Amino acid sequence: MKKEDCFYLGKIVSKYSFKGELLAKLDTDEPDLYDNLDAVFLDLRGNLVPFFIETSQLHKSDLLRIKFEDVDNEADADALIKTELYLPLEMLPKLEGDKFYFHEVIGFKIKDLNFGEVGIIKGINDSTAQALFEVDRNGIEILIPMNDEFITKVDRANHTIEVNTPEGLIDLYLED
Repeated sequence: MKKEDCFYLGKIVSKYSFKGELLAKLDTDEPDLYDNLDAVFLDLRGNLVPFFIETSQLHKSDLLRIKFEDVDNEADADALIKTELYLPLEMLPKLEGDKFYFHEVIGFKIKDLNFGEVGIIKGINDSTAQALFEVDRNGIEILIPMNDEFITKVDRANHTIEVNTPEGLIDLYLED
């Protein structure tokens, strides 16, 4: 399994017991969707390795208490702290309407209600306070905030996202 075929679920943050149980902080708005997993992939030195789950249960809102098969003591558990958890992309819940996962809109066209067709989404920059669409318009990069107020329609069938950006935002990138 390759990382690009998976999504980041969370990270193991601490031991829970001396019997090898661990606590993982989940990166999700709906942690209860991941309460009864059979297995997850752990990123061990850049390789995704499957780990089978004996038991798991939610522990405080966004923490998952996990007992892996063959992790039976503190030393085994210590070795897994700070390890990232991944699941295959097909396990992501389907989103509908104007909600979307970042990876699924790469390659979509962006159309602005005032400007017209802007370009193709080449990536998402989520390292800033507000995530940004990275849009390629004939070799010029245009950054559009992923603001719910700007996104008017997500058309999955036609691979298009319609936005209504403030007047002049797109033109800023096109002026010499």
